[in-house]
Amino acid sequence: MRPEITPEQAFAKALREVRNERGVSQEDLAFESGYHRTYVGLLERAKMNPSLRTILALAAVLETPAAEIVRRVEGHLGKPWRPEKEERGRPKRKRAQGPAVPARKKP
Repeated sequence: MRPEITPEQAFAKALREVRNERGVSQEDLAFESGYHRTYVGLLERAKMNPSLRTILALAAVLETPAAEIVRRVEGHLGKPWRPEKEERGRPKRKRAQGPAVPARKKP
């Protein structure tokens, strides 16, 4: 069983693979996509989480469909990814034990 990796690590691996397959340096990828070289390096080390715009821009420079990069990410994850409950942003709410708003009195 392979150890679980994060989506950021899976993206880093997929980006590096595609970039190397295309023979593009980090510097060229950064320049052509409009990002700084250090940002591309951070993405490839899984230190940053790319936006959809970033993925689309990088894919365009690499002349690869963004879907191919995402497919590789999913392949590296090995299973459908779902955030842990505490990562989903909102703590689970307790259900109210009565009406959420006090009932209005009739005149």
